[in-house]
Amino acid sequence: MKNERKDVFSIFEQMEKYGHEQVIFNYDKATGLKSIIAIHDTTLGPALGGCRMWNYETEQDAIKDALRLSRGMTYKCAVSNIMHGGGKAVIIGDPRKDKTPELFQSLGTFVETLKGRYYTGTDVGTVGMDFVHAAKQSEYIVGLPEEYGGSGNSAIITAYGVWRGMKATAKEVFGTDSLEGLTVAVQGLGKVGYVLVKYLIEEGARVIATDIMEDNINRVKEEFPEVEIVSPNEIFGVECDIFSPNALGAVINDETISQFKCKAICGAANNVLAEEHHGDFLHEKGILYAPDYVVNAGGLIQVADELQGYNKDRAFRNASLIYDTLTEIFTISKEENMPTYKAADKLVEKRIEIIGQLQSKYTGR
Repeated sequence: MKNERKDVFSIFEQMEKYGHEQVIFNYDKATGLKSIIAIHDTTLGPALGGCRMWNYETEQDAIKDALRLSRGMTYKCAVSNIMHGGGKAVIIGDPRKDKTPELFQSLGTFVETLKGRYYTGTDVGTVGMDFVHAAKQSEYIVGLPEEYGGSGNSAIITAYGVWRGMKATAKEVFGTDSLEGLTVAVQGLGKVGYVLVKYLIEEGARVIATDIMEDNINRVKEEFPEVEIVSPNEIFGVECDIFSPNALGAVINDETISQFKCKAICGAANNVLAEEHHGDFLHEKGILYAPDYVVNAGGLIQVADELQGYNKDRAFRNASLIYDTLTEIFTISKEENMPTYKAADKLVEKRIEIIGQLQSKYTGR
């Protein structure tokens, strides 16, 4: 029997392997909602993480995504000194045609049943107004539009965090954190990439950029005519000091990694390393990689601040500390001669371990 079940996907095996605490399946016949909530680790506090809506090919794909993303949120919270654990919700459905207000109200009802073990908001395939509907049924919703009492658009603080991370990266590579005179290749000119270009131009950097959307390119051309635009395929091989991925994930892969002519990589895109060994390759080649989940934490920092009563100045002060966190990671990487993605994970796991020990000592948990 064991041999016959080798390829069977076991949720409990996956939970044990990656340290998950809870996976909740939600179905509402009336609205058609099919959602999964994964709670990874609540050592630091209640789980926090967005809700993704995606037309998954299989239910197994949806489960895997929820497990992977929730674990990532634990690490992002810990590295950002946010006292929350990692969670993620996924909705199985096409965000272009399956959305209804009732669907998200139903999601809110299920989130409410967890009584604060999990807070959620927008992610891929969802927008702020979706969670205005969810918030009618749950108090555990974050990231609402400003007119509905939330902190609003997180693109600005995310770009600010990337800019601060890029300055720390420049300091490590070039000996100064000024970006003036450096050439930065920006891949992706959407909400975050556009604001990042503004920061770079204001500081005197030379920017080479690309996007697959003509509207995004035209907006940058109009506002920043000094930006050099190249095709999406060209961006990987341009001569630059820093390559900044701000669009899709997995852009550092077998096809692109040999093309890079940069000294460092720092951007807002999630999961830019297609595989961990690509991080090893960058380390061996002397290309400094600023781990993405550290660099792009600005949006998370903003919504986490809502739970204290949102204060914009405080949120931006905390986002500025991305600089300090990266400096610490670069130090670990140098001292232990390990790739920066491993150094970041080591820092995170140590923080969780220490806090877990303190909780055990003082609360008996």
